[in-house]
Parts: sequence; structure tokens; C-alpha cells
Amino acid sequence: MGDKPIWEQIGSSFVQHYYQLFDTDRTQLGSIYIDASCLTWEGQQFQGKAAIVEKLSSLPFTKIAHSITAQDHQPTPDSCILSMVVGQLKADEDQVLGFQKTFLLKHYSNVRVRANKVFRLAPHIL
Repeated sequence: MGDKPIWEQIGSSFVQHYYQLFDTDRTQLGSIYIDASCLTWEGQQFQGKAAIVEKLSSLPFTKIAHSITAQDHQPTPDSCILSMVVGQLKADEDQVLGFQKTFLLKHYSNVRVRANKVFRLAPHIL
């Protein structure tokens, strides 16, 4: 990873951390959001750490596993990192579905937090 630009290293590490939390205990995701964070989930809007964690914790499955196919990261002029992730997910015994997620990482109080996130299922990506 050392030969990659710092924003790619940070973005890749964040993606790994996020999906490990999401796949094992979604209630712990509050640590990566702030009260100003926004989430768009399949067209539904949520704002603030509490609303986002409530939405993610209440998704109707018990088990989930993500497989990341590709990820891209870019620095922004205001020192954020814009990331896009494409992959597949398997929830409970449902069929495997493709997904796409775009998010913005912001440096806030000496940590990187997810300021904005947009998620869409993409069954045609398989």
C-alpha cells in the first residue's frame, strides 16, 4: 500500500474498516458519522448520526456479507476524500446483489468521518 497516494491508502483502509463493522455489528457504525452527516439509501434521505445508525441497524436482515469488486478514491480541494465502491452483497439467504456506494470522508476532530454517503442496489452489476 505504501506506493499508493495517501488519499487512496486512507480511503482503502476506511472501506475495509466500514464493511468489517457493517458485516459484523451495524450498531457500531455510529463512530464514523457526525451529527451533520447525510445518507441517501435507495432514494430515502437521512441526516445526523442517530438517524443514520437507526436506519442501518433496522435493515431487514440478520446476516450480511459484502464483497468489494472495485474502489476508487480522489482528494478534494477542501482536504476531503471522495470514494466510490462497487461490489456484491449477500443478505441472509437472499440472492447475491450488486451495489454501488459513493461517500465523502471528512477530517473532523483528528479522525476521518463519513460526512456524506449515497447507496444504491444495482442488480445488473452482477
